Amino acid sequence: MRVAEAVGRGLAGLGVNTVFGVVGSGNFHVTNALVAGGARFVAARHEGGAAVMADAWARTTGSPGVVTVHQGPGLTNAMTGIAEAAKSRTPLLVLAAEAPEIRSNFHVDVAGLAAAVGAVAMRLYSPASAVADAHRAYATALGRRTVILALPLNVQGSDCEPGPVPAPRRTYPPGPAAEAVIALTEVLRGARRPVFIAGRGARGRAAELERLADACGALLATSAVAKGLFRGSPWNLDVSGGFATPLAAELISGADVIVGWGCSLNMWTTRHGTLIPPQATLVQVDDDPAAIGAHRPVHLGVPGDIAEAARAAADALGGSPSGSSSAAGYRSAEVRDRIASQGRWRDVAYKDESGGERIDPRTLSIALDDLLPAERTVAVDSGNFMGYPSMFLSVPDEDGFCFTQAFQSIGLGLATAIGAAVARPDRLAVAALGDGGALMGVSELETVVRLGLPMVVVVYDDEAYGAEVHHFGPDGDPLEVVRFPPTDIAAIGRGFGFEGVTVRDAADLTPVRDWLDGPRERPLLIDAKVTSGHGSWWLEEAFRGH
Repeated sequence: MRVAEAVGRGLAGLGVNTVFGVVGSGNFHVTNALVAGGARFVAARHEGGAAVMADAWARTTGSPGVVTVHQGPGLTNAMTGIAEAAKSRTPLLVLAAEAPEIRSNFHVDVAGLAAAVGAVAMRLYSPASAVADAHRAYATALGRRTVILALPLNVQGSDCEPGPVPAPRRTYPPGPAAEAVIALTEVLRGARRPVFIAGRGARGRAAELERLADACGALLATSAVAKGLFRGSPWNLDVSGGFATPLAAELISGADVIVGWGCSLNMWTTRHGTLIPPQATLVQVDDDPAAIGAHRPVHLGVPGDIAEAARAAADALGGSPSGSSSAAGYRSAEVRDRIASQGRWRDVAYKDESGGERIDPRTLSIALDDLLPAERTVAVDSGNFMGYPSMFLSVPDEDGFCFTQAFQSIGLGLATAIGAAVARPDRLAVAALGDGGALMGVSELETVVRLGLPMVVVVYDDEAYGAEVHHFGPDGDPLEVVRFPPTDIAAIGRGFGFEGVTVRDAADLTPVRDWLDGPRERPLLIDAKVTSGHGSWWLEEAFRGH
């Protein structure tokens, strides 16, 4: 058996059932071997899109994503998506064909590229070790790492005699030290206004965190990537940071104890630190000891498994499994009522700036939130517009929000939605894009149609790179280089096989309702011509912070 076939079949035997990629000569055989082993192959139109699809699939399913690329340009095309995954600690395995000859025009420094973006570089060292090398790479990805596995062409083409492949061992973070749990418990016992901020590392841990919050009377918030984690709780403040509602910002700023759970407490989540009051005790719980205090000093760091730490602290505080507790903490009837009436951005009054030719993005987003089914997955691209779909479109849980923003590259949103849609076909995928990002990733519209995904693509079209317009415009800088002539993006969508709708006011959304009520035989693209008189609230704040 050739090494390429042995590696592909071996990975399929480890449980790899979905693979994204663009196939060239260097990854042709390994990809076909994965398919022969039972994996589904999802062909993207660009390697960057393939990497992002695999990243989003991994975030949504919780299993390692796999992407396969050609040697040389196949890998370099994928690097932005790989950088996003590495920065997000997404479990991702990149099968990268490699031209080992230094004089080959396809040769690139695979290990150097991996190191440059924070990924782990591994390789097939020999025909005899190849299957074991691939097994080790997959096991490394299981530990929430992005791995680039180089597949040298000469090794791939060699013969081998593969033996049995043992099941990969999933490693789990150690439990927190008893002393750390005692210290955490004492901090929470003395808290009068505690707030929990849960991040990416706390996804899937809502039950444990809510039980502890009930025991100490904490309010609940998340970073943007964990939006939806506490959906349904009457104490849910939604997202902390630049996207926070005025009420959430007020209550977080009034805390005397803030605990970050699997949350880096970076500048975005804390509004450059302004949401953390000087008198508050700051605690960080994370299964990665290196993450504790990486962005700001903390008074107490608790390294270890997040769920175990929460369970141990709740037991110490006397929290019951049912979640009932006599602890008041930050919880009062007044706070609960305020969260119920002011806890969402759509509850915040605003002046509708729609003007006939352009619709206010807030008005658009609220209308879409009312129209779209509750079972949805929202994927958001980067740009000036991004806060509107992120905060005005609700999601059923943390798996319903896919936010590939660690690298803040535009152009990733459509591929993100495709990966999430493949992972959760039971939910309607909604891709929220700016016009710049939509046109940058436009080739993947064909992928949506080819896969038969009943997706909704919403383009917030301000005919510009809006972030730059609102960053440099107030200083009087020329903006011609970041403005563009009108583009009929709905017509582009129809050219790819979408239903295309142009929206300039709320009345133009009637075809959207008709599509949702119909058979949804073709995906829907909404080209929303949005107002752009000023920057979004979160972006103005971010620029002030810089």
